[in-house]
Amino acid sequence: MSDPLARPATLAALAARYCDVRALTELLCKPLEPEDYQLQSMPDCSPPKWHLAHTAWFFETFVLAPHRPKYRPYHPQYGYLYNSYYDAVGDRWPRPARGLLSRPTVADVHAYRTAIDEQLLEFLSSADDAVFAAVAPIIELGLNHEQQHQELLLTDLKHALGMNPLQPVYATSALSTASAVSAEWQHFSPELRWVGHASNGFAFDNEGPRHRLFVDQFELSSRLVTNAEYLRFIEDGGYDRPEAWLSDGWATKRQGGWSAPLYWRRETPQATWDVFTLHGPMPLDPSAPVCHLSFYEADAYARWAGMRLPTEAEWETAMVDRPVGGQFLEGGPLHPVQADAAFGGVWVWTASPYTAYPGYRPATGALGEYNGKFMCNQMVLRGGSCVTPVGHVRATYRNFFPPDARWQFSGIRLARDVPV
Repeated sequence: MSDPLARPATLAALAARYCDVRALTELLCKPLEPEDYQLQSMPDCSPPKWHLAHTAWFFETFVLAPHRPKYRPYHPQYGYLYNSYYDAVGDRWPRPARGLLSRPTVADVHAYRTAIDEQLLEFLSSADDAVFAAVAPIIELGLNHEQQHQELLLTDLKHALGMNPLQPVYATSALSTASAVSAEWQHFSPELRWVGHASNGFAFDNEGPRHRLFVDQFELSSRLVTNAEYLRFIEDGGYDRPEAWLSDGWATKRQGGWSAPLYWRRETPQATWDVFTLHGPMPLDPSAPVCHLSFYEADAYARWAGMRLPTEAEWETAMVDRPVGGQFLEGGPLHPVQADAAFGGVWVWTASPYTAYPGYRPATGALGEYNGKFMCNQMVLRGGSCVTPVGHVRATYRNFFPPDARWQFSGIRLARDVPV
């Protein structure tokens, strides 16, 4: 199993990183009105207020409660309200009903976060070497967990705002247009490769164990599929051609009434397309990466184009030696505009189901529930998105969602076979 400690950190370095990550979560909430904190637009989404409280609950539950002597819970019911899916920790409030929790108030939740921060930093400041060695990996896991929730906070919020006919604006910065980039095919020779996390840096347990896998020759597009290319699929009747779709995808498309990616809108069939963004509605940028696609849509497009989606091993083969640079959360426009970056912009759907690597064993205890128990009925995505925090993604990172999920910033990078 990978070493769960991201960086061989000193106590001071870990405390500084803790403060930075926690502050970014608070910063993401600055544009919100009090009413926004309560929004839950579907069971898969959570209100911003819940994300704020849950990420404090993680540090309270897995660091302070078991490791700080004589620790008393901040509130006797917060463990029930803000547990997400950790059955070993106890019962929890139903996920679809998180938006019903008008109390605790927004102020209460911010006070909870402040109290946990103060206690955790005080605890760290007095930790001896043995205590630091025990809690540092858990804190680092919690910080990566909070970075995941930073991304989820924005994707969940966008879904809620996108349902509002007033089309509210979250981000007020300028949104640039994309530059057209030609696509080239990058060839990769057949090879017995090492797959999975290998360095001393942080990795989630599902990124290991590192193992050998034969990857046959293939070619991968040098860039992501653009809005203009996906629009041709729509105009060619792609949403009405069952031969391009998996059976389950076709049934899901029909049930959901899909005829375009999530957030694409037009007033009439003859009108031009707009797309809802965190900047509000914008004209569809033809050169920007297409996003907010389900796996079913990504797979159907690839079939229609005479190509396929890459496996996660192929994607990792192509990206493992590239620097992790691209469009991410910090300093970015919160919408994909760069089609030719190796990372960032949109998560790339792969053709790989989310299953365990050979020899994988989840950790013991409640933290073992973090990844392993979700290895069923989900597909792997790679590469990060425009709302993924900088430094949170690496070539071995395995994101995963059900194949019908559309509200994440997910898109397509095509692969194709090479004739023998």
